[in-house]
Amino acid sequence: MLIAGNWKMYKGPSEALAFCRAFVPPEGVEIVVCPPFSALREAMATGLTVFAQNVHWEREGAFTGEVSAEMLLELGVAGSIVGHSERRRYFGETDETTARRAKRALDAGLAVVACVGELEEERERGETPAVLHRQVSVLPRHERLVVAYEPVWAIGTGKTATPEIAQQAHGLIKTILDAPVLYGGSVKPENAEELLVQRDVDGALVGGASLDIDSFTAICETAARLSRS
Repeated sequence: MLIAGNWKMYKGPSEALAFCRAFVPPEGVEIVVCPPFSALREAMATGLTVFAQNVHWEREGAFTGEVSAEMLLELGVAGSIVGHSERRRYFGETDETTARRAKRALDAGLAVVACVGELEEERERGETPAVLHRQVSVLPRHERLVVAYEPVWAIGTGKTATPEIAQQAHGLIKTILDAPVLYGGSVKPENAEELLVQRDVDGALVGGASLDIDSFTAICETAARLSRS
């Protein structure tokens, strides 16, 4: 089971270092933290597994504001998120660019968490299966690829997919692509267990709750306990 904490644009170098030094990862679960680019080095200095929040599809070039897989690897970063719903919403990320980022990172030797998920209006129109098929089918097949199902209507809203909704979506994704699937969307200590016990839920991509050390620890401990049982 994998628990990944996506810190988004929170925690600069000093705060990231303090968090990672204080965090005691439980045994029996794979844990990843995803700090902003400016805090990657500090997080890695503590020995935790660290992913970036984005990676470009070219080795180098005139791409202001982007970071290549080679640059991340030189730092010692183990992987990257791609295609997060906030990247799609605010920065024009598409299924195609998400797939290009994923392929380049995987080819370079990084692990990848590729995010997929439907908008609220798409779910209301019954389009969730079609949306997930479109987003997942373009992703490369690779042993280091992990998919994160994040219903967009549950990102930062406090809403959470029911365990049944999560299981249904994860099961569908696994019929399209043979890869582990994380659930992302307002995962908290209070709902982690009911989500993580679902048959096709292989972990969680945790947003806001990963910023608080007690909340993140509680989620990781729940995952570790379920992994042992």
